[in-house]
Amino acid sequence: MTHSVLHTTDTLHSKPILGWREWVTLPDLNLEHIKAKIDTGAKSSALHAFAIEPYRKLNQRWVMFAIHPEQDNTELVIECHAAVKDRRIVSDSGGHKQRRYVIETQLLLGSAIITAEMTLTNRDSMLFRMLIGRTTLNDRFMIDPSASYCQEKSSSSSTV
Repeated sequence: MTHSVLHTTDTLHSKPILGWREWVTLPDLNLEHIKAKIDTGAKSSALHAFAIEPYRKLNQRWVMFAIHPEQDNTELVIECHAAVKDRRIVSDSGGHKQRRYVIETQLLLGSAIITAEMTLTNRDSMLFRMLIGRTTLNDRFMIDPSASYCQEKSSSSSTV
């Protein structure tokens, strides 16, 4: 028995294709061209952060954190500030549970502008400074696990 998948194929071809790793820009945090791993096995997205310090600003919870935006470069440090959306218990790929701050920020991935939740965690021991999970991808893209850097590098200055 054969089944027609024309409607599925048409839908698939209308979505941008991502490789297993892509360049991402986070304009709200002044971070351009971060290498991110696209991970459909992860529910949430994570951003590398260390020296995380919560504070209050205009009666709101905020967090200051530092990031090493480039792989294998701990000399370059960028300080970021963001409103705290939540604190959640997150399990990493090894099953270890960690209570993390959650922020909401804009993410540029190719020509897509996405408002995404990011958990903050130290990823110095990881290959990628950022991990993009299923919730952020939200059925917007097709993933080609054999490809890398399918989308152009986005710049926050080019989207204005």
